[in-house]
Amino acid sequence: MPSKTQPAYCRPAAYQLFQEQLATVDTGESLFRAAFAIALHQRPEADLAEVETIVENLADTVARRVCSRSTEALLAHLHDVLFDVYGLRGNVDDYFNPANSYLPDVLHARQGLPITLVLVYKRVAEQLGLTVHGVNSPGHFLAEVEANEPPGESLYIDAFFSGELLNENEIVERIRQATGLDIEPTPKLLARATHRQWLGRMLNNLQAAFATLGQDRDVYAMQELQALLVV
Repeated sequence: MPSKTQPAYCRPAAYQLFQEQLATVDTGESLFRAAFAIALHQRPEADLAEVETIVENLADTVARRVCSRSTEALLAHLHDVLFDVYGLRGNVDDYFNPANSYLPDVLHARQGLPITLVLVYKRVAEQLGLTVHGVNSPGHFLAEVEANEPPGESLYIDAFFSGELLNENEIVERIRQATGLDIEPTPKLLARATHRQWLGRMLNNLQAAFATLGQDRDVYAMQELQALLVV
């Protein structure tokens, strides 16, 4: 059960919703809602039902187009709707803006950080029957889609760059570009993020952004949420 502890810095509604979702955080729905809760700290007017409706409408648009249930066909229509029609993209002009980590802002502006874009991608794809994991690679979060033909294989997607399909060598090169490090290929680079790791990384991003802006109270608020992940 959620505790009755009141946060000192985080908006109570954000803290409560985030805490409530952790009981079932291994589901895609609770991951999405916990991520939405993070945004409530600075976006108290945000409406969860509105955000979820946007995602449902995107999934419905894809579903109406699809005749085949193969992974290839689903991805083709998913990418057309998300990246070409809806215009989801990475915010290359204002990358460190905290809004890039807020689901309501990302869905309305249709741009954000890799990790937030992958979350939108995952939530829409799951409603189409696809299985999507976050790839916890350093410097650049990616999506892994489990293929059903042939089974056991995975496809790697870069949601920040219009849903580009990447092979393992291209992933290593993208990580090198993002981090500036001469990284060697290892299985760890393709490690799947648990949902708690996913949320923790989002909170780390926001702490870094707020620290740069000198918004100490917001840094502390994100730390309060982060502490709930390890309870």
